[in-house]
Amino acid sequence: MTDITDRILAEVAARREALVALTQDLVRIPTLNPPGRNYRDLVEWLGHRMEAQGWQVELLRAEGAIGDSDTWPRWNLVARYEGTRPGDCVHFNGHHDVVEVGNGWTKDPFGGEVEDGKIYGRGTCDMKGGIATAIIAAEAFIAANPDFAGAIEVSATADEESGGYGGVAWLAEQGYFSPERVQHVIIPEPLNKDRICLGHRGVWWAEIETKGRIAHGSMPFLGDSAIRHMGAVLEEMERTLYPLLARKRTDMPVVPDGAKQSTLNINSIHGGEPEPEPGFTGFPAPCVADRARIVIDRRFLLEEDIGDVKDEVKALLERVKDSRPGFDYEIRDMHEVIPTMTDESAPVVRSTAAAIEKVLGAQPDYVVSPGTYDQKHIDRIGRLHNCIAYGPGVLDLAHQPDEWIGIDDMVDSAGVMALVLAELL
Repeated sequence: MTDITDRILAEVAARREALVALTQDLVRIPTLNPPGRNYRDLVEWLGHRMEAQGWQVELLRAEGAIGDSDTWPRWNLVARYEGTRPGDCVHFNGHHDVVEVGNGWTKDPFGGEVEDGKIYGRGTCDMKGGIATAIIAAEAFIAANPDFAGAIEVSATADEESGGYGGVAWLAEQGYFSPERVQHVIIPEPLNKDRICLGHRGVWWAEIETKGRIAHGSMPFLGDSAIRHMGAVLEEMERTLYPLLARKRTDMPVVPDGAKQSTLNINSIHGGEPEPEPGFTGFPAPCVADRARIVIDRRFLLEEDIGDVKDEVKALLERVKDSRPGFDYEIRDMHEVIPTMTDESAPVVRSTAAAIEKVLGAQPDYVVSPGTYDQKHIDRIGRLHNCIAYGPGVLDLAHQPDEWIGIDDMVDSAGVMALVLAELL
């Protein structure tokens, strides 16, 4: 394959400026999630651009999905390029939504500025740079080898940052990731250009509410503070649950090292009176809190059972109840994802490893993500297990101020993706 390899890499190199421009154009459309701004604008713009290159494009609204509404519709793009004869389909999936900007930026978050070989902006790394890289890789491969078998697909999907239910999950439910339609999936998340991400840990989100009784704040003895009850829950977590989770370790190659154990994050805490409306300058009313809520984000390992994960928290709450008069609580499941990990012998893994060796001259690292991404839906709903995350960018930069992606890294990753197409198709 030396001749075709050289042709493909030459086509990738010739598209360096196009890769930069495409990334900039995508970043300049602020697809903020929440609430889901400008989704339609991005997929329409990208659809026109890909149709001009010969792709068959569908724009799909995830009607009825979590998060979809007439005010904030969840729009997705699926583009397909057919080969000259039957064969496998390789699908590149990237999410087009980005998180809030936050403080601390020295660059325009939606400017797409280029400086010192880097493109800056919200979503450059996570993961509009990855989408652009996959598109350029596919087009370079097609130019070098137009007589290929099978098909190539690229999707730009909604809401990965909030669970992916208005994006990949909905598409999978419609059959877009069925094994009959698609055989290989690469998700160009920013895991570094020399790493292959095989999967991710599991997650369970739940809301815990403690109950109380309202009373005048000058006579708290006539009420029952739900906030104090929640304080007892948090204290018991510190005393028993966090040490228990620290002892749980996985054989999964999770990065960074701290994520090789089970973890628990208190995502939010709310108690007592609601926050005042913006502009209100008065004082709160003197009341004992009759309710308090926390949202927990529990990340668990391939070696753990989801039932045991939930039982640990329920047992903790029962211990508090047994030791604390008047304690009452509710726990509500929000969502859960089972851990997943593609086998290193899977075709897409082996092909990507070989391509990394050719482009970078090094053996890849095999890793597992600490957080979930859209592989969960491709695996669980689509029943497609030949899936990995591979793409340019440094994961630590995701969601940070002055987020950036390296241009050389994108070009190298585009070369890898294009050679994967040569191998699989």
